[in-house]
Order: sequence, then C-alpha cells, then structure tokens
Amino acid sequence: MRIGIPNEAPGTRVAATPVTVAALLKLGYDVVVERGAGVLAALPDGAFEDAGATVVDTAEVWAADIVAIVGEPTADQVSRLGSEQILIGFLHPRTGTDLVEALAARGVTALSMDMVPRISRAQSLDALSSMANISGYRAVIEAGHAFGRFFAGQVTAAGKVPPAKVFVIGTGVAGLAAIGTAGSLGAEVYATDVRPETAEQVESMGAKFLTVAQDDQGVSSDGYAKATTADYAERAAELYAQQARTVDIIITTAAIPGRPSPKLITAEMVASMRAGSVIVDLAASGGGNCELTRPGESYVTDGGVHIVGYTDLASRLPGQASQLYGTNVVNLMKLLTPAKDGVVQLDFDDQVHRQMTVARGGEVTFPPPPIEVSVASATPVASVAVAPPPPAPPRSEWSRFRLVLMLVSAWLLLSLVLPASFLSSILVFGLACVVGYYVIWGVQPALYTPLMSVSNAVSGITIVGAITQLTSDLLHVQILALVAIVLAGINCVGGFAITHRMLAMFQRS
Repeated sequence: MRIGIPNEAPGTRVAATPVTVAALLKLGYDVVVERGAGVLAALPDGAFEDAGATVVDTAEVWAADIVAIVGEPTADQVSRLGSEQILIGFLHPRTGTDLVEALAARGVTALSMDMVPRISRAQSLDALSSMANISGYRAVIEAGHAFGRFFAGQVTAAGKVPPAKVFVIGTGVAGLAAIGTAGSLGAEVYATDVRPETAEQVESMGAKFLTVAQDDQGVSSDGYAKATTADYAERAAELYAQQARTVDIIITTAAIPGRPSPKLITAEMVASMRAGSVIVDLAASGGGNCELTRPGESYVTDGGVHIVGYTDLASRLPGQASQLYGTNVVNLMKLLTPAKDGVVQLDFDDQVHRQMTVARGGEVTFPPPPIEVSVASATPVASVAVAPPPPAPPRSEWSRFRLVLMLVSAWLLLSLVLPASFLSSILVFGLACVVGYYVIWGVQPALYTPLMSVSNAVSGITIVGAITQLTSDLLHVQILALVAIVLAGINCVGGFAITHRMLAMFQRS
C-alpha cells in the first residue's frame, strides 16, 4: 500500500519527515510526498527523496491508499478522496461531525489522531500530548518575548533584578512543559490543577503547587479533565485573583475535549495585573480561559497587559512538531501493520483501533463505545487486618557487655601475636575511622550530596591517619604521610567548593 503526505500550506507542519519516511518504508509501505510539503518545516524535497520517498504532484498524493495529514482537510481535499482510502489526521469529531459525515459519505475510513485513548499501550501514538508538549514550551517563549524582562533574578552593577513570577493553571502535558521551561529560565513558578495528585510532579520540577480545597478530583474516566463544581470554581477564582495581583506571567492550559474552554481569568483579574504582565492562553482554540482572549491574536489591553491567544503554538516550531507527529503516525502504522507487510489490518476488537476510527464503510462510527482508563471500585474491598510484626527485643545490658568483652579479648589476643608497631597502626586506623565518621557524617545531608559526603569521609580518615604518622622515625613514612595530607586536603577543599557552587545555583537572588 502507498502512503501519501500532502502539502498543507499555509500550515507549517507536515505529517512525515525523512526520518519517519524511512520507518514507514521498513513497515513495507511506499511513501509519496507532495512537492514542497516540508519546505516550511525546513524539510526540502531532496531530503525526502534521499530517505526513499517519491516526490509527486497533488493529485497523486491524494490518490494514495493512505493519506496522512496534520490538520483537517478542506472540502476540496475531501472531494479527492474515495472509497477504500484511509485518512489519518486531526479530525476533531468532538467539536462537530460534519467533516466525519462528509468522509463517511465518500466511503473513506477515517482515523482521528485526537481520539487516541489514554491507555498505556497507546501512549506512543498520543499526538495530542506531543503537540501539547510543544505548545507548553512555546507558551513560555512567547511570554518571554512579550514580557520584556529577565526570567531569572540577577545582581548587576546597575542593581538587583528580581526573578519573574510565573503562574501555570493546569498541570497536564502542556502545563508541565511550561513549568519546566519557565523553571529552567530561572523564574519562580507556581502552579495549580483540579487534580491534587499532580502536586508531586509539580514540586519535583522545582515549582510550588497551590492547592484549592475541593471535594471532587476533577478527573474523568477517560483520562481527561472534567468540569468542576460551582463550589470549586468559586474557591479557585479566589486563588486566581490573588495570583493575578502578584505574578508577572499567567499561562492557562485548562481545556475540556468537546466543550468550550472554561473561563478562569476574568476581566477584573486582568485589570488588577501590573502593566507589562503577560497572559498566554493555551486554551484559545476553545474560546480561551481568559475572558479577554482573542483567539488567534496577541494584543495589549488598555491596562498594559499583554494577552497572547495564538491557536497555532505547536506550528510555531514546525520542524520539531513535524518530527514528533510523524513519529506518532509511524507508531500508529506499526499497530495497524503487525505483519510489517505494508497492508493495514483494522481490527475493531482492538480498543485503540476502535476508538480512533470515526468513519468506516460509509458509516459514521463516532462516538466510540466508552473506555474506562481509571475505574474506581464499585464495591469497597474488605480490609484485612494484618498484625504488625513484633518489635525487636531491646538489646540487654549483658549483650552489650558481651560485645565489649569480645572486642577486648580480640585485642589482647592480637597483642600477644602481632608486633607493637602493627598494633599501633591498627589503633590509628580505628581512631581515624571513628573520627572521620562522626566528623563527616555529622554534617546535615542537605549541605552536600551523598557522593560528596563519602568522598570527604574517606579524605577525612586519610588526613587523621596521616597526621599521626608525621612523628614516625622513618623518613619515607613522614614523606608519604605529608603527601597523603596534601592530596586528601585538596579533595576535601575542592569538594566543599564544588558543593558551594552547586548550592548557589539554586539560591534566589
């Protein structure tokens, strides 16, 4: 079978790259790419030809057995398709079925990349997450461009510059990408989400999670966020209003598939923000999380707040977006081609196949049957009382005395057998170990890494032992002791110096 990759200009993304073309060829498919399809993503026709694809005109691409696209096809493109063809792309059936019905009327089998179920084995073809990751990163870049100041705090000859404060609403894929990007630039990052279980992820990235007291978790059974209660919305609004008055940048990511984006940032909140502040609304395609968002536009309010409502943030990194989306398509074709013989085997008994297929055999197959990705137990599970293990009996005074007696006896026995000089060395080594352990391990672990602790402990033991050998009558022993002290001292000093620099990287100016 042949896979066609159209030119989607004025869109910048393309459904395949030279790297993914090579992977499709290994699955047994022939690949044809429309002339100029990858130009806007810095992927020239020659690169596709070198990868094994054939560069053809528009008609031949749309006549392929399988057509892979990124965005929705136009009416003219739909008219080029016929029965027995397969169309793969973002078809957005949740927002309307007109396109799906038109494809079904022409007998097209349509698989929507935004219908990938959120189950473990479908993660590799989750194109929504791939694009959300890029959008979250790009949101911070757009915010930085509009902000006009440093993200990281700095101390300069001209004065101290405080770090930017960034507030991220929604900690899904896009939100976490925004948190990571803003944090890496040195900003103070705060985040919140209807799912309190995401707090651990947020805090592991160095941000502070702001909790809204709630009864519901705001998570649906299909893995996407669900609408929150009015009570939660009221309490969350108080948090948003408070943050709007203090932060420099707000990034919103709250979106519910198939429904308008919830309004989280009101006009009053925008008015309370300082001039020069920025709002990047990642939910602009669904109407926006901010009341003042203009989908597809970026503008400055009368109060000096910059509101970015671009709906094509992923397309603003076309090369990266094309590569990730193309990889998602390859992983889908691997699932559809188990024999690697270049023939699609669509199996409706497979949950992934069924969920993604929105039209087949002249019929609309959307919506698919529900699939549960996180199911709460309908009946409580009886808890089994497990008796705690009996506590370890405390060590008796006799056992302690017996241990000391054994050590003393061993020392006396060694003194009868070994020369005095050797016993002296053993004593020095033991004392060095004890002193080194209590000196080094007495330092709080937060002050330096465990690896540095071990290194300094060894060096401390070496220094203590070497000092005791400086009084030796043998010249070569004195020289070796001096060398040991110097080298171990360098290691200790260097270790603490490096630790100090490491800690300085995480200090806020």
